[in-house]
Amino acid sequence: MNFIDLFAGAGGLSEGFKKAGFIPVAHVEIDQAACFTLKTRVAYYYLKRTRKKHIYNSYLKGEISREELYSYIPEKELTAVINTSIGGKNNKTIFKKIDKLKGRKQIDLIVGGPPCQAYSYIGRAALKNKAKKDERNFLYKEYGKFLTHYQPKVFVFENVPGIKTAGNGRHFKNLKAYFKRIGYYLEESSVNAFDFGVVQNRERLIIIGWRKDIEFSYPKFRKLKHSWTRDDIFSDLLPLKPGQNDRYSTYIKPINEYLTKTGIRNCVDFVSQHITRPHNKKDLTIYKMAVKKLEEGKLLKNNEIPQKKRTQKNTTDFLDRFKVVGKKPHAIIAHLSKDGHHFIYPSSTNPRSISVREAARIQSFPDDYYFEGIKTEHVRTSAFKQIGNAVPPLMAVEIAKAISKKLDE
Repeated sequence: MNFIDLFAGAGGLSEGFKKAGFIPVAHVEIDQAACFTLKTRVAYYYLKRTRKKHIYNSYLKGEISREELYSYIPEKELTAVINTSIGGKNNKTIFKKIDKLKGRKQIDLIVGGPPCQAYSYIGRAALKNKAKKDERNFLYKEYGKFLTHYQPKVFVFENVPGIKTAGNGRHFKNLKAYFKRIGYYLEESSVNAFDFGVVQNRERLIIIGWRKDIEFSYPKFRKLKHSWTRDDIFSDLLPLKPGQNDRYSTYIKPINEYLTKTGIRNCVDFVSQHITRPHNKKDLTIYKMAVKKLEEGKLLKNNEIPQKKRTQKNTTDFLDRFKVVGKKPHAIIAHLSKDGHHFIYPSSTNPRSISVREAARIQSFPDDYYFEGIKTEHVRTSAFKQIGNAVPPLMAVEIAKAISKKLDE
C-alpha cells in the first residue's frame, strides 16, 4: 500500500513505513534542508533497489557532490519531495503535484505530525499569551483537507501528549470533532519510544483515524522488553574532540546485539556525520563537573557552579541546564540544535556535547541516514534540528506493521 507523508521533517515516520513495506507517493515539508535530506534518502532507496549503492556510499564519503548523486536518480523520484508549506493557496499546488505522482492510484494512508511546539509544555511556557493565537494549534485542519481530498483508508497523526491538554483540552476536543465531521473515526494512545527499542524515554501521542466505511479498530503495538542502554549506542564510535568534523570515520569495535537487531549499523564499514560542536573552556570545565556529578548519581544544578566558572546568569530557572546523557538517555528535543549543554557526552577526560551521529542513533536512525544542510557550514546545526524534531524510525516501523496487519485482517 502507499502513503503520503505530511509535515515530513527529516523522514523518520516515512522511514518506518517504508521498512514495513509501504510505498511513499510524496513527502511534503516546508524546511528546505529537511527536503534535501528526504531527497538524499530517496536516492539511497533508488540506488539500493537498482544495485548501485556504491554510488551512495561514495557520496557519504564526500567523493561525489550532492548534485552528482542526484544526477543518478530519475526526476520523478526526486519530485516526490515537495518543498512547500501546507495551507492556504499552497494546498492546490501540492494537490496537483501529488495527483500527477500518484496517477490513477488510490491513496491508502496519510501520515504525519504538524509542528508540536504549540502543544508541548515547554512550547506553551515560552509562547505564553501568544499560544492562544498560534496558527500551529490549527494545522490539524490543513491536515484534514488532505484527508478530504484523497479519502485514504487510514491516517496516522503523531504529536506530543500535550496536545490533549493544550487550551484546557479545547484544541483536542475540536480536533476530534473535526475529523469525525469529515468522515473519520479516531482513537489515540500515548506511547513511549523506549518500548519499541529506542534507547530514550520519549512520550508521543499516536492518533489513528479510519474512514467510516472501513472495518477497522485501533491496533495493538508490539512492545519490546529490553535492557539496552547508552553504551550499546556509543561503544563502537570513535572518541571525538570538540569541533571534530571528519566527513566519515571507521568503527572501533565489532557490531553488537543492539545495533544488529535494530539495523542501525547497516552493512557499511564506516560511519558518516560523527561530528561535534566546538566549545569554549568554561563550558568544558562545567561539562567535567556535570559528568563527575552523574558518576556520583546526582545531577549538576546551575546554582551549584562556582560564580567564576558559571556561564549562565539565571540560577533560579532551568537548573538542569547542563545535563549528561545517562545510561537511559533523556529525550532528544529540537533544542539540541541551539546548544549542546543538555546533551553532554559521558566522559570526564574528553568532555563535549554529543555528535550528530550519536544523536541520530539515540533517535534510532540508521548510520547511512544522511542529514543535509542548505550550505556546508550549516549542516551540523541543521542536522541537530532535524534529528530533534524527528519521529524515531524504530517506533514508526512498529506502528506501520500494526496498521498493515490490521488492514490485512
